[in-house]
Amino acid sequence: MGLVSAQSVNAASIYAGEAKAAAVCSQCHGIRTPSADAPFPPLAGRDADYLKSALKQYRDKTRKSDIMNAIAGSLSDDDINNVAMYYGRLKP
Repeated sequence: MGLVSAQSVNAASIYAGEAKAAAVCSQCHGIRTPSADAPFPPLAGRDADYLKSALKQYRDKTRKSDIMNAIAGSLSDDDINNVAMYYGRLKP
């Protein structure tokens, strides 16, 4: 029973990450490839731990970028974990 519950929570997190990425991240970073003419790096396939760390640093303003500090400032820990898990599972 525990395995089914863990899979459900994990799946919900992936779907939440997909929704948040579509709403917040994809305009600049795309989903699998960067948006047309955008100088921003693609996030698909990046290490989830790296993405979590970077987003938390942007949110806490210990890593500087006017755009990313503002965007990440609106993300909760759950949002960050979900987005990182989603992008980390995608194939570039």
